[in-house]
Amino acid sequence: MHTLAYGSWPSPIDAALAAAHDGHPEWVGFVGDEAWWTEPRPTEGGRRTLVRRRADGTEESVLPAPWNVRSRVVEYGGQPWAGAPTGGGPLVVFVNFADQRLYRYEPGGAPQPLTPVSLVGGGLRWADPQVRPELGEVWCVLEEFTGDGPTDVRRVLAAVPLDGSAAQDRDAVRELTDDRHRFVTGPRVSPDGTRAAWLAWDHPRMPWDGTELVVAEVGDDATLGEPRTVAGGPEESIAQADWSPDGRLLYASDRTGWWNLYRDGEALCPREEEFGGALWKLGYRWFAPLDSGLIAVVHGRGSTALGLLDPETGELVDAAGPWTEFAPTLAVYGDRVVAVGASPRTAYEVVELDARTGRARVIGAPHDDPVDPAHYPEPQIRTFTGPDGREIHAHIYPPHHPACVAPDDELPPYVVWAHGGPTGHAPLVLDLAIAYFTSRGIGVAEVNYGGSTGYGREYRNRLREQWGVVDVEDCAAVALALAEEGTADRDRLAIRGGSAGGWTAAASLTTTDVYACGTIIYPILDLAGWGTGETHDFESQYLETLVGPLAEVPARYAERSPVEHADRITAPFLLLQGLDDVICPPAQCERFLARMAGRRVSHAYIAFEGEGHGFRRAETMIRALESELSLYAQVFGLNPPGVPTLELVK
Repeated sequence: MHTLAYGSWPSPIDAALAAAHDGHPEWVGFVGDEAWWTEPRPTEGGRRTLVRRRADGTEESVLPAPWNVRSRVVEYGGQPWAGAPTGGGPLVVFVNFADQRLYRYEPGGAPQPLTPVSLVGGGLRWADPQVRPELGEVWCVLEEFTGDGPTDVRRVLAAVPLDGSAAQDRDAVRELTDDRHRFVTGPRVSPDGTRAAWLAWDHPRMPWDGTELVVAEVGDDATLGEPRTVAGGPEESIAQADWSPDGRLLYASDRTGWWNLYRDGEALCPREEEFGGALWKLGYRWFAPLDSGLIAVVHGRGSTALGLLDPETGELVDAAGPWTEFAPTLAVYGDRVVAVGASPRTAYEVVELDARTGRARVIGAPHDDPVDPAHYPEPQIRTFTGPDGREIHAHIYPPHHPACVAPDDELPPYVVWAHGGPTGHAPLVLDLAIAYFTSRGIGVAEVNYGGSTGYGREYRNRLREQWGVVDVEDCAAVALALAEEGTADRDRLAIRGGSAGGWTAAASLTTTDVYACGTIIYPILDLAGWGTGETHDFESQYLETLVGPLAEVPARYAERSPVEHADRITAPFLLLQGLDDVICPPAQCERFLARMAGRRVSHAYIAFEGEGHGFRRAETMIRALESELSLYAQVFGLNPPGVPTLELVK
């Protein structure tokens, strides 16, 4: 065992390795008896490809670069593909990121466009498709921009012809609904084809605040009758809806304070845990009904498991295996359930559960240790006490190295990670970006601050009108508790986060003296600007609940915005931003830096061409990670070997 100062331990986990393993398989589905899904390719410009697993177990990426299977509906996207078997083989439709057109693809041929390009505003976008070969159509969500502004947009359910007749003709797209609701999810058609169900909601609500479950009759001419709301409301969030094999309506509602599963209004397995989550992307699935009558479910409190629910008895049996977290994507075929699971020792991989035997196995994107797992962190699930005695959930990753220890008289530096959302959750899974720091002797504390999902509606609602207060307090409480108990060095604490986490990091630096430095990644910095047209439509009124009605409490928007209090920042910071970001635009960073001018605070600003909200290119992620480590090295007095020095300016 070598005795070396924290932050100077040699690690085989470099930034390139962490970048190569960033992202995970997503959007699983069946095309006949074949499982398909999307996978990231960080080294191919950050694109996502479509992967096919044949019945014989062989795997192939069916679309070469530059095809990129990703929708921009509500900017965060949604289910970008769907398929159906035909006599000649698989028929797949997918959204291509570059032009947002819907394409038809059949193996052996080139993708053919099904939808036109619009020159108005953000154009035409599609998500959550359902292939209906019997009608010769794809039913999906259409997002159509009507002007150049980010909120000049309408959303409807639409039917796109599979024969390509709409590729140059917008009028050939058949609209199934009007645009009475601002947001809709894709339709789920009942097994007998007579009814369709979908979710809808309107500003200023977000889907985890309140949604409506809408049902309409499907006519003989494949048109939809008058929609009627059958569940949900302003204070009830329906996260997903589907149909049982016998035609009964299934949905996940949080009417009790927890997202539980219902069938025609009856609770199937009432528990104080979640069978749903925050609908950030259209098409998320936490449950899927099997032909046998069982229901595959992703559920849990904090972490999630994959289980099989018997709706007649309420019995729930979880799949055995190492996975402690499952993503909100499920697909079923016969007795087969396909999901995406991970654990603190494994990255996300495609898992298949046999509903007859209960056996689960990895069938795609298998985790392969790129280094000796002895270098992985060993996380702790902790609950801390915050202001007013409230509970704060966190995952603590102490520094860990199989061959290094620090001197007995030294305490480790720690970085508090604030997740995005803010209505989101930090999952307890292997993340090589975390291991990048812990294997060098820097601890990480992921805080699921008040407002996070996974702990019920009351915990989520803690952030209502308290954003920039509760999240900041909870992160600080965890950081100080670690210092007080002798786990972390009080003088070497940092905070970092991206998106809403970037806001929390910046707000923490302007309102507390807890941290010696911070890393702020594609952040929100100016509430007034963000709430009056600087962001996209989906979140354009999010602040009405997170901060309060702008018309009633305008002073609060200024009071909490880091851009208004740049004079309070004394700690060095690193600011990272994508220049193509339409959710948290670079104008916010530029405004913030202009206010910092002359303040003589050490900082660095790196803006990345071609990157949007969430970095996807390997070269971007490498530079971002190395720059972050260099910041901590300079501020904390560390000596990590082989890391380029970040130039800090004043």
